[in-house]
Amino acid sequence: MMIALDMPRPATTPPSDHTPRRVAFDQAMHENILPFHPGPIADVIVRRLSVYDDKRGWLCELFRNDELAGDLVPAMAYVSATLPGEARGPHEHLQQTDHFCFLGPATFHLHLWDNRPESPTYLCHEIAILPGDQPMTVTVPPGVVHAYRNVGVTAGLTWNAPNRLYRGEGRADPVDEIRHEDDLRTPFRLIQAQG
Repeated sequence: MMIALDMPRPATTPPSDHTPRRVAFDQAMHENILPFHPGPIADVIVRRLSVYDDKRGWLCELFRNDELAGDLVPAMAYVSATLPGEARGPHEHLQQTDHFCFLGPATFHLHLWDNRPESPTYLCHEIAILPGDQPMTVTVPPGVVHAYRNVGVTAGLTWNAPNRLYRGEGRADPVDEIRHEDDLRTPFRLIQAQG
């Protein structure tokens, strides 16, 4: 299912204990049953970013803390360039919320899978086509598996401002990431988007 931009989504309360989700996922993986199906995913926020042009170029606000809930306010930020045909992910976080800004100039296909058993949209899979000429922001909550691929012909820029520090204060904590791209049996596979 393609993501409908700027549309409200069903909400869910994130679990305080992530252990049941991990156990349920591990059991489903062992039994090889994760029937993901097309559908919108709760708590994912997708919206167009406003671009302000003038004779010098353009300016775009990537996030404002008055537009985010307190627990979602970013703790750090980074930017990455993804080469044509390359993908990042799929992976998920147990506690971290990502605030991606896809800035172009390349077009990206963003894949999302709801891997939260407590979510009303559990087992839904969405694909968004994020055009290189329209900056977009996507907020991805913990437990939503995500990946994106550059389907353009030039490097594409992505900026992310997660609400957790990578590896915690002083980089002393374990990485809050389950890397599904390293698992040959993963059900999280990037498929060709239509449209």
